[in-house]
Amino acid sequence: MANPSISTNSSAQTSDQAAILRQFAAEELAQALLEKLAISDGDWHRLKSNRRARAGEQVAAALVFLLKNQSDEALPRLQQAIGWLDRSISAPPCPTHGDQGKIQHKH
Repeated sequence: MANPSISTNSSAQTSDQAAILRQFAAEELAQALLEKLAISDGDWHRLKSNRRARAGEQVAAALVFLLKNQSDEALPRLQQAIGWLDRSISAPPCPTHGDQGKIQHKH
């Protein structure tokens, strides 16, 4: 059974979308992708350990730097993305929550 939410005219829509995207430079598209994938302050706690989200954000940032001919900035971001995907890195604890609940004693 066909999904009623999918248009039967999807090839025309794809063609129209491609025409719109061709109006933009690759750098502009990469910057838009980075803005879309960037983890906002409001989503930080929810997504800080989401490996796909963190890797995507880093890859998009690397692409922006690569298109700006700044490969020295792109490389560490690609390495971080790999670290998220291969699980060799993980999110550090939140600095604003690390000492909550501990009582500081003065001696």
